[in-house]
Amino acid sequence: MQRRRFLQGLGGLSGSVLLPGCGSSDAPAGEGGGGDAAKVRFDHGVASGDPLADRVILWTRVTPETDGPVSVRYVVARDPDFDQVLISDTVVTDAVRDYTVKVDPTGLEAGTHYWYRFEAGDAVSLVGRTKTLPVGHVEHLRFAFTSCSNYSGGYFGVYRRMAERSDLDAVFHLGDYFYESGSSGVEGLNRGHSNGRETVTLEDYRDRHAQYRTDPDLQAMTAQHPLIAVWDDHESTNDSWRDGAQNHTEGEEGVWALRKAASIMAYFEWMPIRVADASDPQRIWRQFVFGDLVDLLMLDTRLYGRDEQLATPPLDQAALNDPTRQLLGVPQENWLTDRLTTSTARWKLLGQQVMFAQLRLASLPDLSLLGITLAEELLAINADQWDGYPAARDRVFDAIERAGVDNLVVLTGDIHSSWGCELYRDPGELVTLLDNIVGDPLDLGLIKALGVEFVSPSVTSGGFPDGTTPLLQTLFGVVDPHIKYFDGQRHGYVLLDITHERTQGEWWYVDSILEPDAPEQFGRALYTNAGENRLREAAAPTTSR
Repeated sequence: MQRRRFLQGLGGLSGSVLLPGCGSSDAPAGEGGGGDAAKVRFDHGVASGDPLADRVILWTRVTPETDGPVSVRYVVARDPDFDQVLISDTVVTDAVRDYTVKVDPTGLEAGTHYWYRFEAGDAVSLVGRTKTLPVGHVEHLRFAFTSCSNYSGGYFGVYRRMAERSDLDAVFHLGDYFYESGSSGVEGLNRGHSNGRETVTLEDYRDRHAQYRTDPDLQAMTAQHPLIAVWDDHESTNDSWRDGAQNHTEGEEGVWALRKAASIMAYFEWMPIRVADASDPQRIWRQFVFGDLVDLLMLDTRLYGRDEQLATPPLDQAALNDPTRQLLGVPQENWLTDRLTTSTARWKLLGQQVMFAQLRLASLPDLSLLGITLAEELLAINADQWDGYPAARDRVFDAIERAGVDNLVVLTGDIHSSWGCELYRDPGELVTLLDNIVGDPLDLGLIKALGVEFVSPSVTSGGFPDGTTPLLQTLFGVVDPHIKYFDGQRHGYVLLDITHERTQGEWWYVDSILEPDAPEQFGRALYTNAGENRLREAAAPTTSR
């Protein structure tokens, strides 16, 4: 019976549990129904997300003292004092949707800030600020993006620093918004994961979302900026793919299809995200158009179409280069190709999870005596990222070239470190050219770059071993010269500053994740000029925040 009720609940992924209005707008009988509205609390803050030109998702959660439906009023205004109220309406939430509230008010003006709050009985939520997408000609945009926020790993000061930037048009979260482990966390910080167990059931996933949403730094960030998010693996479990996961034992930890569906259901309940396709509740890939300046395409490289990962490093070259191997899946690939072909914005941004640029090592031992023949001089060292799916990456390059796409910028999370890369079909050609010519291969027209990539550091998740950054920077300069910047230890985010002339990425780092309210420092800035697809050094900001 529990399994049957759960499956019935999953059917709601394309129903009222996720669609605008969050259920009936008619209040139940009595004040607040079975949940006494006078005793409701807003423990989890507010959030907005998936902005469009005329609407934006608004989110909160109520915590009633007694079970039963709760009436919640939401108010949208033009000013933070709510003197100019535009929308005031009531919706109902209950235990079916874990008392989350998600509404999608329409009729808003493009490129405009709004303020919102929620009320239930005598309780009033925090005030949130959001912004709709602009239309027409847009001169300038600023975004921040990050990923990999492990509550048990330290304080979320990165979110606090992002919240303080009042001029952001939106924040992107590129996955691993939470972690599924039962970690007890860093000693002395009192940030162990709730219940001390791994998330497996729907109740587990809801509980983990609830714990993360109590963090004051996370609440500050989502109250200040609209959020555009995608999941990676840890929102379900480590190294997940379409039909399984490294950290899932079938039978012992239930049925993967149900565990995956539970994680998706909780994600859509607890995140300010709009359903992309009511007929396909597992789809998260979607598009956001910021006038004529930016077309943001958010991808799912994790749960929708990914084939199982190969071993790392992948020594079976035949399997690695299988032309049918999928990372996005055919429907998403076709969608991406269509959007790249039809987009008219100056810059095309791909927001996604795993590193797109090649990360390879040279000077491999001769393995022929073991019956292993390597097809390339360089060997991919992480099969979980696009290096493990080279045919899928080549199909994206094919789409870029067929459509004549220029000014492509890939935004990435996942790897708990900072990278700035130029994108080539085969960066090995760049190595050869640098070894044999005088001058810059790009300036000489001997090789074509197809885009650039900015990879964000983590909020708290651990990166490369301490002290390895200088050594790896030197190594990449020789083996992977398309990698223009690397930092393996520090935690932070990337600030994007975009005009029609150039896109600049700045890496900002907090001084510590073991101390609350740690200050941040500027790390590095690289920019690409329109039409160049290469990264150049940018000057440091004149002041540090």
